[in-house]
Amino acid sequence: MTHVTGAPVDVLHTLFQSEQGGHEQVVLCQDRASGLKAVIAIHSTALGPALGGTRFYPYASEKEAVADALNLARGMSYKNAMAGLDHGGGKAVVIGDPEQIKSEELLLAYGRFVASLGGRYVTACDVGTYVADMDVVARECRWTTGRSPENGGAGDSSVLTAFGVFQGMRASAQHVWGDPTLRGRKVGVAGVGKVGHYLVEHLLSDGAEVVITDVREDSVRRITDKHPGVAVAADTEALIRTEGLDIYAPCALGGALNDESVAVLTAKVVCGAANNQLAHPGVEKDLADRSILYAPDYVVNAGGVIQVADELNGFDFDRCKAKASKIFDTTLAIFARAKDDGIPPAAAADRIAEQRMAEARRR
Repeated sequence: MTHVTGAPVDVLHTLFQSEQGGHEQVVLCQDRASGLKAVIAIHSTALGPALGGTRFYPYASEKEAVADALNLARGMSYKNAMAGLDHGGGKAVVIGDPEQIKSEELLLAYGRFVASLGGRYVTACDVGTYVADMDVVARECRWTTGRSPENGGAGDSSVLTAFGVFQGMRASAQHVWGDPTLRGRKVGVAGVGKVGHYLVEHLLSDGAEVVITDVREDSVRRITDKHPGVAVAADTEALIRTEGLDIYAPCALGGALNDESVAVLTAKVVCGAANNQLAHPGVEKDLADRSILYAPDYVVNAGGVIQVADELNGFDFDRCKAKASKIFDTTLAIFARAKDDGIPPAAAADRIAEQRMAEARRR
C-alpha cells in the first residue's frame, strides 16, 4: 500500500512515529535527463548544519534506498555529536550502480539538489563516491567537502577514518587485555577497500597478525602483493570463524553483526569501520552475553568526518589527526560509562550523544 504521495506507508511511519524516525527533512531528488535518483535525509541540525557523505549504490528498491538514507543520517547525528563537531547528521544516497550510470551530468544534477538546501546539508564521499566526484559536485554546490587538494580540499578521508578505527581498536585492547598494543593479536578485517587497506597498514605496523577478506579480488591482491604474510579467508563467513581470532573489524557495508554471525564469531572484540554494524538493536545484547566487546561503529569511524568538517574552515592534517587520536580516549570513556550504568557500549554512546544534542536544543 502507498500513500497519495507514492511513498510507502512504512517509510512515513518510520519518519513520523517510530523511534528510528524524528528526521527533520527528507528530500527525494530526480533528474531524468541524467538518470539521477537520490534521497537526501537530514536527521538533525541541533548542533549545526547536517554533515554526511553521499552513498552511490545499486539498491534493490527505492524503499531500501530511503531506509538506508534514514538510518545513515541518524547515525551521522550521533557520530558528529560524539566526535565533538558542531554539525548535525545527514546523509544522501544515489540509487544505481556507479560503474554503470555515474556521469558528470548526474553528479552536477546532484550538486544542484544539495545546493537547493542552502547549507542545511553538507555532503562528502561515501561508498561509491570519491574525491574526483566531489570536485564535480562542488562545481554546482559550495557545501561540498572531501574535495581534492588541487581544488582546496583535504583529499581522501579514508586515511583518518582508518586511523580513528585503529585508535578505537587500541582502546578496546586496553579495556579487554590491559594493554593498548595489538602486537601478537590476530585481527580479521572484512573489506579492504577504501578504509580497510589503510587499517591493515596500521595493524601490521603495530605487530598484529592480520587475516583479510573482500568480495573484490583486486582489493585482496593489493594487500597480499605488498604483504605476503597476510592471510586470506575465503569469505566473511570463514573469517568470523577463524580459530584464535582476537578482533573482528567489519569494514564493508552495514548489518555485519546479526543473529547468525554473532553466534559463531570467535573474536573477543568487534571494532571496525562499517556503518550500522548491528542488524537490529538486540544484537549488542547477544554480543554481551557472549562476552564480546563491541566498540560502537559511529564512534571509532569518525576520523573521516572529522577531516571533512575541518575542510570547511581551511584544512590542517595535523590538527585533524590530533583530534582523531582522541577517539582512543572517547572509546575508553564509553566503555567506562557502560560499566557504570550497566548497559552495553552502544547504549552508553547513545546516551552521551543524545545528552549533547539535547543541551544544544535548549540553548
